[in-house]
Amino acid sequence: MRFMIVIGVATALRSALADVDLPLIDIKSVDPTIVIELRYGGPNNLIGHALYSPGTPALVRPEVAQRLAAAQLFLRRYQCGLKIWDAYRPRSVQMRLWQAAHNNDYVADPGAGAGSMHSWGVAVDATLTDPWNNSVSMPTDFDDLTPAAMWRYRGADPAIRAHLRLLQRAMASAGFYGLRTEWWHFTIADWQKYLPPDEAKRAAQTFGTRWQGKL
Repeated sequence: MRFMIVIGVATALRSALADVDLPLIDIKSVDPTIVIELRYGGPNNLIGHALYSPGTPALVRPEVAQRLAAAQLFLRRYQCGLKIWDAYRPRSVQMRLWQAAHNNDYVADPGAGAGSMHSWGVAVDATLTDPWNNSVSMPTDFDDLTPAAMWRYRGADPAIRAHLRLLQRAMASAGFYGLRTEWWHFTIADWQKYLPPDEAKRAAQTFGTRWQGKL
């Protein structure tokens, strides 16, 4: 059984990398304590059904994985941890999301500029877990394309405010920027150097992942 599981994971990894010309690695290979729950691997997302093959790993550039490990270490001091909802996202999947949303406040148009930072392996969608790897209360669920998902929480629940602030502090300390419209989205701060120069220039004109205000 263990052999079959290893074969299945290896097959899923090869499938995920089949059409990718990027140096991507499995987040679990750098820090196995980070919880992975790829929402596009099941029905709990904007589309309502799976967009990834079963067993698809959470892939990012090696530099991103190392920074996620640093964020995880930060959170361990507070008996919390990271859960990754999405990582590298193929452009074909991004196109399906764009067709469903058609709102570039939330979903990047894959045909405009550099498209989504997920498709370059430099962004992740993340939330917090408690010491037992259970999700904690946050402003919204994943793929909530409403003002309630803004990174600056305006609700009245002190627990949610504390959880979001802790996640933001951990990711900022590890070298990530947040996204104004999605509290769960984080991009590596020096993302420009991981894109071709022309793509980076176009993305810089429209890309809005920077902290706006103090944490």
